[in-house]
Amino acid sequence: MKALEKIIYIEDQEDIQAIAQVALSSISHYEVKLCSSGQAALEVIEDFAPDLILLDVMMPGMDGPQTLEAIRKLDSQKDVPVVFMTAKVLPREIDDLMALGALGVISKPFDPVTLGQQVGDIWHKQSPS
Repeated sequence: MKALEKIIYIEDQEDIQAIAQVALSSISHYEVKLCSSGQAALEVIEDFAPDLILLDVMMPGMDGPQTLEAIRKLDSQKDVPVVFMTAKVLPREIDDLMALGALGVISKPFDPVTLGQQVGDIWHKQSPS
């Protein structure tokens, strides 16, 4: 299995972006690209070529599921694993997100100290390709 190195995080709230950046870059040593909207992500995702997409569910404009749908239309991104991050963590809501093809769901608020480990654990659950 390929090592997880590059993560794109699509999140509209700057404070959450900043915390995740520290958690994923400084603590867990991933290369992280932050995007404030689905549209912004679509403009850079192919050049960045992430190993994993972290995607907020509730965002203005394109929400997380709509952003995922648009990303999946890009040939180079159709198989990149996605993990949703959301405060909506009722079992039915998680099931709905998993049905969209998510590798996992991380609840917000997240613990910055363990976020990188959570992401890594989800990454390692996928079947080898």
